[in-house]
Amino acid sequence: MNTVITSKEAILETSRKLIQENGWAAVNIRSVAQACNISVGSVYNYFDSKSDLIAATVERVWCDIFHIPDGQTSFKRFPDCIEWAYESMRRGNEIYPGFFSMHSMSFVGEDKSSGQELMAKSWKHIQEGFHMVLMRDKNVDRAVFDDVFTPQKFVEIIFSLIISSLLRHDYDCAGIVRMVERILYR
Repeated sequence: MNTVITSKEAILETSRKLIQENGWAAVNIRSVAQACNISVGSVYNYFDSKSDLIAATVERVWCDIFHIPDGQTSFKRFPDCIEWAYESMRRGNEIYPGFFSMHSMSFVGEDKSSGQELMAKSWKHIQEGFHMVLMRDKNVDRAVFDDVFTPQKFVEIIFSLIISSLLRHDYDCAGIVRMVERILYR
């Protein structure tokens, strides 16, 4: 066994690869240590528990799935962002089979709240990106929004539909894109 302590980044990369290759059951302190060729204690230098390791890995996977490719700095139209999200979900399901349906169940006991917080943080970040794209879309008819139906509320509704699709493994966004176009572009 290698006694050299690896980095937190290397541990998370290994955890992510274990999920890709063997699913959630493959990620625990011992298996990650073995895959990194380090001691179990070395993993505990960076993560206090299996739940901490899983939570950090989940965050890393979300970032990998919803990473905007290099060279693509922004979306010109809001529907383009939706299409990108659906394609990212489809690709994410291929790369990380079962991730979307299984990761929220991997947190147990009192550690569940920290996992849910990380998931909420990731989702909030994605929603903020959607809101930014919506606000930059020059073709949006701003008159569709008012004090009740705000751009932020619109993004929350669209994101809810996206999450619903995600949980059903439905990666066809044609209906939602058509609805958005009818609402935003008059």
